[in-house]
Amino acid sequence: MFRRSIFLAALLLTTAAQAAEPKLMPAPRSLRMLDGAFHLTPGTPILGDKAGAARLAELLGRPVGGKGDRTIRFVRAPGYAAEAYAVRATPEGVIVTASSDAGLFYGAVTVWQLATGETPGVMPAVEIEDAPRFAWRGMMLDSARHFQSPAFIKRFINWMAVNKLNRFHWHLVDDQGWRLQIRKYPRLTKVGAWRRPATAKGAPPLPRTGGFYTQEEVRDIVAYAAARGITVVPEIELPGHATSAIRAYPKLGMGVPVAPGAEADWGVFPWLYNVDDSAIRFLEDVLTETMALFPSREIHLGGDEATKEQWRTSPAIQAKIKALGLKDENALQGWVVAKLGRFLADHGRRLVGWDEILEADVPHGAIVMSWRRAEGALKAAQAGHDAIMAASPTLYFDHRQGGSAAEPPGRGAVETLADVLAVKPVPDGLASEQSRHILGIQGQVWTEHVRTEPRVAWMAFPRAIAVAETGWSGGSSYDDFLGRLRPQLARMAPLGLKAADSAFRTDPRPGDIARDSTGLETCSSKVDLYLEDDAPASGDRAKFLIDILDPCWRWKGAKLDGVKAIEIAVGQVPFNFQVGKDRDAIRFRRPRTPAGEFEVRTDGCDGKVIATLPLASATNNPAVTVLRAPVTATAGTHDLCFAYTATGPDPLWAIDRVRLVK
Repeated sequence: MFRRSIFLAALLLTTAAQAAEPKLMPAPRSLRMLDGAFHLTPGTPILGDKAGAARLAELLGRPVGGKGDRTIRFVRAPGYAAEAYAVRATPEGVIVTASSDAGLFYGAVTVWQLATGETPGVMPAVEIEDAPRFAWRGMMLDSARHFQSPAFIKRFINWMAVNKLNRFHWHLVDDQGWRLQIRKYPRLTKVGAWRRPATAKGAPPLPRTGGFYTQEEVRDIVAYAAARGITVVPEIELPGHATSAIRAYPKLGMGVPVAPGAEADWGVFPWLYNVDDSAIRFLEDVLTETMALFPSREIHLGGDEATKEQWRTSPAIQAKIKALGLKDENALQGWVVAKLGRFLADHGRRLVGWDEILEADVPHGAIVMSWRRAEGALKAAQAGHDAIMAASPTLYFDHRQGGSAAEPPGRGAVETLADVLAVKPVPDGLASEQSRHILGIQGQVWTEHVRTEPRVAWMAFPRAIAVAETGWSGGSSYDDFLGRLRPQLARMAPLGLKAADSAFRTDPRPGDIARDSTGLETCSSKVDLYLEDDAPASGDRAKFLIDILDPCWRWKGAKLDGVKAIEIAVGQVPFNFQVGKDRDAIRFRRPRTPAGEFEVRTDGCDGKVIATLPLASATNNPAVTVLRAPVTATAGTHDLCFAYTATGPDPLWAIDRVRLVK
């Protein structure tokens, strides 16, 4: 009797554990709990359609096939939408049903999640009917600014796939690098795929960096993605962001030479394609080879940040504008985009462009990718054009996820996981018939300041999982999402992902006597960046939070009682930023010594100077130098302002940390 009671109690506990609803990501459309559980063993057969069976076997690390009565079986059947699927798991077996390869794959992902829950190998009995809310659930990876290996690209695609993301937007071309092998134009990769990073004067040179993807590698990656439900959408930027192509073939430009080393800069460059007949033929040739490699219906042509200075001062361009009967340079860009859009349409493809394409007549059938907040998507949908929500800053994953020094370099503003989950793909103000033009949502990993593959992974995840949740399920509460996120990240760790822990970490309070730059505030926040030092050439480097247009910092509420001295650890970084006339507006106080000095002021940046720290000892040190100076005795709590004197912005001096010495 006693043993029987123990057995019944254990059974009740097991049944209660099995009854817990599984933590799936993204949340399925419909989930109904059944009685019991399916026990997955090393010998459990995985059978049926290979679009699901092969992928599940891969995720579980076991072969397809096997013999036995209790099986996991994938069945292709009519009647399901393109990415929809159903899962029925009972103690006797598991059946996944779908009409498409993508649906079978997503069913496999769900089964993998069920099998790797709180009790690995014990799948709760469930019925799931599932389908996505949006057709476009994407991530963009910038491989032009910093090259990632083909092996990493495949890992990134895997991480996307197990969260049911289905568009890999591959940014392959930009000012700093051309990454796609084009056989007709070999100098695009021989010249345009390589650069030497910028360094401050006196710093040791950094090794040449770059790389490109061969056509064989691209075909392999495209096939790898397709087997996991992901379409690879290439981006060939035009008419701006063209410096890498113009470096390789100068006649493609406006006759303005590319300054030596300019490819190591960041920002918005002035070099544009000249759009004469030969340049158009070049672009059509490039697109022809691109389409042969990428079967995606969509081809992205960029269209963003094309400053028109060189076009405005070119007699040939002005004559072309007049001959075409166009209004201005923006209309000429629209003409170029429309011409190439027709070229794509003639080959059965569809143009995608950043929301600047709305500044002229949008080609029929084009998709607008809205990056300048939500306005582009709103305007496009109201005009009857399809659109994708890709809004900066929240969906730009080069922004920091937390406020501490644990974050990798990137843009200075913080865009948290909660911020991303709160994004609404359908902007307010759309009528119901207009909202159908919103195809979905996409996150962007720009890599100007994200130079390593581990940093790409950190910046992308888990924020990409929030994109997946919104794109598939339509969103959820943050607490519910976090509860499902933890087991999902645990599942993904064996897939090679080390994701950011920012959402789960409590950042330390800034100290009373010592702070790194993340514990300070920039004075103006014009262009805040979290920059990495350019020295040493290898190994760990300091990181600096700095406003590149106003290098000035504030320590709010510093307790100065008893402070006798101040230490500021500083480093210098090159001003390698293409900011046009904004550079002329950067102002410094006149230095009193040849190398300049840091000044510490109280109660405002025009307040009393309580310490001056000459920079002479730091000028010949490419890494971090600690400066120390006495402080004028000051009682109480005051805001401190830190700024330096200089004759110009190159190099930029940046604060690593500050310490008040008592």
